[in-house]
Amino acid sequence: MAKKEVFDWLSQGLKTIDIRKGNPRNGDIAVFVCGSRRLLLKVVKIQSGGLMDLVRPDNYCKIIPTAVSVDDVVVYLRRIYGSVDGFFTAYTLAPYNHSS
Repeated sequence: MAKKEVFDWLSQGLKTIDIRKGNPRNGDIAVFVCGSRRLLLKVVKIQSGGLMDLVRPDNYCKIIPTAVSVDDVVVYLRRIYGSVDGFFTAYTLAPYNHSS
């Protein structure tokens, strides 16, 4: 289940990188659900490592569109995961063409 603001960012194309704690998952399609709404996005790139390796000055606003710095993203993700230590995976997403 995605938070409403995250789902909206994803559906509007403002958020194109989703970071999750843990090892990468298999699959080419990411499914996001918010209430009765469902969104399918194509996974075009996967990167793994420490959070500070994944969140950089050149991409932080693609992770959290309202962030004004890398630190804002770290604080946001700490609220979700409780800690920013450990192994994370970043999924770069693109619109999914259902007919392909």
